[in-house]
Order: sequence, then structure tokens, then C-alpha cells
Amino acid sequence: MIRFQRIGRTNDPAFRIVLLEKARAAKTGSIVEQLGTYNPKSKALTLNEESVKKWIAQGAQPTDSIRNLLITKGVITGKKVNVLPKKSPIVKEAPAEVAAPAAQVAEAAAEAPEEAPVAEEAATPAA
Repeated sequence: MIRFQRIGRTNDPAFRIVLLEKARAAKTGSIVEQLGTYNPKSKALTLNEESVKKWIAQGAQPTDSIRNLLITKGVITGKKVNVLPKKSPIVKEAPAEVAAPAAQVAEAAAEAPEEAPVAEEAATPAA
């Protein structure tokens, strides 16, 4: 598996691009080979393209983030994969409740102008 291994300080991420067995965690240090580095803040990428192509030809699978990075840099071809989580549909019942009072206010407003001039005429002569 070709994946990121986080290095760097707190709030200053940097990543190694490493090759390791799929069942191993990237933090264990039991990597097979280091293929490059990536700094997401400066977008700096160093990559051993020949080794990446060799390992992919031998069956190593890159993670989706690594795959998108390799496609962007032109190392491999293909379509990018969406790595962001899908947004869950939010059920909103409040707008239906708000729409009903708004309709009642609109109906009341339509009736109110007819009644308002009568009230104004009655108030004007008395004053």
C-alpha cells in the first residue's frame, strides 16, 4: 500500500509517501520504502516517480489521496476520486412550519389594508 506517513510538528503537517504492507500502521516504522515527501501548506512534493511506477506495476495500491496527488502530478493517468465524506441529507421540518405561519400572515396582511382605512377615517374626524 502506498500511503501518507505524517511527520512534522503540531499544526505544521508534513507527510512522507511510503510503501508498506496494508495491515501495518504507518506509525510503526516498518515501511518497505520511502517514495517521497509532501508538504500540504507549501504544496512542495518530492517523489521518486520510477519507484512509484514500479511498485504500482507490482500491485501496490495507492490510497485515494495519494492517487489524486499522482494524477495531478502526471505520474499516473485516470480519474480522481472524491476523498471527502458525503454530506448526509438533513431533514428540515422547520421550513414547513415557518411557511404555514407566513401564509397566515400574508392572508392577514391582505385583509388588513381593507380594514385599516376605515379605522383611520374614524380616528381622523374625532381628533
